[in-house]
Amino acid sequence: MDAPVRRERSPLIFVFLALMIDTIGFGIIMPVLPQLIMQISHVDVGAAARIGGALLAVFAGLQFLFGPVIGNLSDRFGRRPVLLTSMLVFGLNYALMGFATSIAWLFVGRALTGISGAIYAPANAFIADVTPPDRRAQGFGLIGAAFGFGFILGPAIGGFLAELGPRAPFFAAALLALVNFVFGFFVLPETLPRERRRPFDLARANPLGTLRAFRGQSFVLNVVTAAFFWQLGFQVYPSTWSFYAIAKFDLSARAIGATLAVTGLSSALVQSTLTGRAVKQVGERRTALFGVAWGVLTFLSFAFITQSWMLYPVLALSGFQGFANPSINALLSRELGPERQGELQGGMASVIGLSSIVAPFTLTQTLAQFTGPNARYVFPGAAFVLAAVLASICFVLLSIALARKSASAPNATVP
Repeated sequence: MDAPVRRERSPLIFVFLALMIDTIGFGIIMPVLPQLIMQISHVDVGAAARIGGALLAVFAGLQFLFGPVIGNLSDRFGRRPVLLTSMLVFGLNYALMGFATSIAWLFVGRALTGISGAIYAPANAFIADVTPPDRRAQGFGLIGAAFGFGFILGPAIGGFLAELGPRAPFFAAALLALVNFVFGFFVLPETLPRERRRPFDLARANPLGTLRAFRGQSFVLNVVTAAFFWQLGFQVYPSTWSFYAIAKFDLSARAIGATLAVTGLSSALVQSTLTGRAVKQVGERRTALFGVAWGVLTFLSFAFITQSWMLYPVLALSGFQGFANPSINALLSRELGPERQGELQGGMASVIGLSSIVAPFTLTQTLAQFTGPNARYVFPGAAFVLAAVLASICFVLLSIALARKSASAPNATVP
């Protein structure tokens, strides 16, 4: 029988560092991926962008498919072996991409990244294992904080290493991931005791199977649906930000990088220092609704601001929308037992993956419709208006789900 895990800070610190290193590895390659595509395929930047879009679709599609698989495997074999395997695959695939001599190699590498990128499912389950229910929002906030800090450091390191050639950042990302694997091998504890594990069921280890497994859990299904609309809206940042910044304010690449750094810093600070305090003060329900509502206001601000300097105060305050994800995750984790946390987080990984397939096309087409040479009405903020609408749908659905939860258990308090 596995020894019980002490609920202390050190396991959370490891998960934070592991996810931050993975995010740094992902961010390192961002500045040079277009160059590597052009170098390998001998195409111009426009054709490279189309290839890059296809690579993103492969990544998102496989993350959507494999999120439940990875989550369910962690419920069967424990968090440690699944996390370590994901880290190892992460490192090997970046090395593969660094040695790529054809576009096919890059697609294989991105496919492996999509599979191993499902590390967030067992990582969230790990957090649920080692934190009591009333502190899970703070623990889940570490995921966003790790992403924020990694997103600050990764592109900066990648831009510096690009001086050595477009392949150098890929090898650096591979080295980081493999060091992360070795570090985890020696210090990562197992957090799911054997008596709490359950058999792996392939019928439940797929996106539709995950939803079927939640039949009878109407609150879970309703909140997951609301979260899907939030993720659709939030995809406006990775999908359109650079194009929006150029179309609306003609920002340089350096200026765009500065805006991304401010975004990452704001997100990291809010999720690492304020999420837990907010939940403690007002509860998960109000914190989640506040985060979504703040996101709606932030999207609309980007849509209608008129001067480039206005980007920075809005970005500095945008981190408060980061309350949404960890609070929603904490609400969901309360509804299922410890043996199903991996399944739940796998389902959430699929929600994010599906939004990453659907939203980029929709949002970029919306931006193009209002900025192209044939646009009847030029409005570069159109994609952010759409994002605000999607986030508003999330707010309404989440409010209804929470109200029904309270009504069905009048003597219980929804956190």
